[in-house]
Amino acid sequence: MAYPKIGELITEFHKKGQSTFVVSNGTFPERLKEMITKNQLPTQLYISLEAPNKGIYIKVDRPIFENTWDKLMETLDVLHEIKDKTRTVIRVTLVKDVNMVDPEGYAKLIEKAQPKFLEVKGYMFVGASRMRLNISNMPRHPEVKSFAEEIGKHCGYKVIDESEISRVVLMMEEDSPDRIMKFD
Repeated sequence: MAYPKIGELITEFHKKGQSTFVVSNGTFPERLKEMITKNQLPTQLYISLEAPNKGIYIKVDRPIFENTWDKLMETLDVLHEIKDKTRTVIRVTLVKDVNMVDPEGYAKLIEKAQPKFLEVKGYMFVGASRMRLNISNMPRHPEVKSFAEEIGKHCGYKVIDESEISRVVLMMEEDSPDRIMKFD
């Protein structure tokens, strides 16, 4: 199982009064469950959601294990369980002509997890990804925002902030009174 001491590391940071942020692809729900049991949750937990369904997930992530989609679904269930224990975020990175489809599918998965925040961002044509994608796969900010708003229509999240230069939109449940996160 991956990262067997992550919970202990989080605990040590918290003892020093430091915030912790964990970003995960959601394929180790058993580790997250262990962190819950031991009260070792990070200050903020990001789960990457790169597809609205299993078929696109396999195309985008190219997993080496067969059950990673099922593990991600289990993680989304766990995320729902801890939504009042730590700040939870689902991060969707949109790749034009690859996973920028089926906003209703994304919305169903977001409803399953009910994160505090939803961060929808555009893929950036940098690093090793340039070997398999093109600059044309990088959506412009208006496309990212429009797609994010379409997701929001189906799951009750609305835009609370955005950064055009970063091509990112931050969303929150429409009826949530908590407005604690803003982009600078």
